[in-house]
Amino acid sequence: MDSPTPENSPDSAKITRPAGSTARQPLQPGSWMLLLILGMAMAASLYLTFGATASARVDYSFFLTQLKEKNVKNLIRTDETLQGEWKTPPTDPTAPANQKRALPARFTATPPLLDEGLNVLLNEAVLKDKLEYDNSRTTWGQGANLLISLAGLVLMVVFMFFILRRSSDPMGAGGMVSNFIRSPAKRFKASETPTTFDDVAGMEQAKRELQEVVEFLKNPMKFQRLGAQIPKGVLLMGPPGTGKTLMARATAGEAGVPFFSINGSEFIQMFVGVGASRVRDMFKTAKEAAPCILFIDEIDAVGRIRGAGVGGGHDEREQTLNQILGEMDGFTPSEAVIVLAATNRADVLDPALLRPGRFDRHVTVDRPTKAGRKGILLVHTRKVPLAQNVDLDRVAASTTGFSGADLKNLVNEAALFAARTGQTQVCAADFEQARDRVMMGAVREDILTEHEKEMTAYHEAGHAVIAWLLPEMDALHKVTIIPRGRALGVTQLTNQERFDANETYLRSMLTMTMGGRAAEKMIFNEYTAGVESDLKQATRIARLMVAHWGMSQVIGPVAFRQSEEHPFLGKEMHENREFSEETARIIDQEVQALLINAANQATELLNTHKDLLEKLTRALLDKEVLDYDEILTLFGMPPVSKRAVPVAV
Repeated sequence: MDSPTPENSPDSAKITRPAGSTARQPLQPGSWMLLLILGMAMAASLYLTFGATASARVDYSFFLTQLKEKNVKNLIRTDETLQGEWKTPPTDPTAPANQKRALPARFTATPPLLDEGLNVLLNEAVLKDKLEYDNSRTTWGQGANLLISLAGLVLMVVFMFFILRRSSDPMGAGGMVSNFIRSPAKRFKASETPTTFDDVAGMEQAKRELQEVVEFLKNPMKFQRLGAQIPKGVLLMGPPGTGKTLMARATAGEAGVPFFSINGSEFIQMFVGVGASRVRDMFKTAKEAAPCILFIDEIDAVGRIRGAGVGGGHDEREQTLNQILGEMDGFTPSEAVIVLAATNRADVLDPALLRPGRFDRHVTVDRPTKAGRKGILLVHTRKVPLAQNVDLDRVAASTTGFSGADLKNLVNEAALFAARTGQTQVCAADFEQARDRVMMGAVREDILTEHEKEMTAYHEAGHAVIAWLLPEMDALHKVTIIPRGRALGVTQLTNQERFDANETYLRSMLTMTMGGRAAEKMIFNEYTAGVESDLKQATRIARLMVAHWGMSQVIGPVAFRQSEEHPFLGKEMHENREFSEETARIIDQEVQALLINAANQATELLNTHKDLLEKLTRALLDKEVLDYDEILTLFGMPPVSKRAVPVAV
């Protein structure tokens, strides 16, 4: 195909004008709007002047005649005029004889400055003819009224012109409409995101997954020349506080590209369509800044399953989600824009959002392991002066289940404890105090009676003795009867890294949980309300064993779903139970049997080792807090063959 010549090229399609002629410039949209407003103001002024209810100006003598003839229905007297309404509109006295016509229903007359007889006539008409008379109004002159009206119209026109000039460009900066529909995504330049993978510890698997994204943003031709396409979207899934947002910022900092961040709830507004407009503006801005990373935090706020929940889906949320789906489908391989999203409720996301072509890659950001926790502690203690007795290995071992945010809070709490006591370094005792504060809450100032304190000591001693005697249980870390949070006392175990739980461990867990209740019954021959949390935890474990994990010989290897979803999270209000009433009764019986067997085993162990129970109780009443080393010295015997050596911090 031949290349276009100057005659048929697009540049030649310009309108030619005769020499000396002047091109007429079209009016700008703002000018058209200003003219429209001026026209409307003039029309309103003309209507107020001539289009209101018709009123005729009559001579004062004619008014007096009609007043004496009792033809005036109501009257308003001002400083300058008399305004009123006829009972029956009279004939116009000024009209020719062959063109007689009735006057309008309303009239206006101008009285002389001094007319004493008018007051007498009006008073008589009010008393005898029941004239509606109002002489309390004071008005300015007609000139003043006209000036006030014109001033109001001018102010209105100026105000509207100012607003329209600011919002004449719907997507321009600074406009009123723009501020409403423009994307609120925050942009961070490459120099403003110094976070890199070196600042992220404990997420090695997630870093390996995202390293490929970084390489694509740095050198896209490496992939494109082989026909490979980088995933358009990466979904970061994991519990709260595990560092999903930090990982997204580190990815942008590692690649050295701009980073756009927005929360999913910022799309949703009261008016339908605003969220979709913000999505369009956000993706348009991101494409202009490519290569870049677009991060949507808490995407489940806008990406939940469509048509689910109470009363169906929210129109604004669904339209916003549809726009996100359309924008992600509109990407082409040459556009180096990577969409990262984070959520801790991936189970409620719409399937269309998770399909290949949108969020192709799913990266799980889980709670860190022991090695990961130590790395996170090293990152957060860079600027914290640590004492010689602080062993971060031991701190990491004693914080199983902590997320990255929990560990950061732990270091901060330890530094706060050290600052309160005037120390120059943070020591191991400060970390122990901080761990108790994070896990159990602040110390309560409750004043327990001697009897309540003794019952709490026996209760916690019952847990601790059984944990010491059962080989499958985790190692004992600390026992305390100091009230913290909502608990009167706590028995802490050094939780091991478990990725699975066998039946023996779960049964031992039930027995240890029932130990406090068994000790109370054995010593005081009664139960207390303090076992509520223990019973809830034991019942939950037993029901999972029976109905979900197939650990019942009577039920067998069957999983029975029992819906626990909430409609506001995107699930249905009611899900049909997948088993009969007879099966439900058997499940309840098996759960009850598990708990009764655990309680009996706990009672048997405590009866056999009652001396250990008494020793530990007396020591708790004396010191209130006992750690592993103190308990080992007190019992004079090591714990029964534990899987791991306990860690004392």
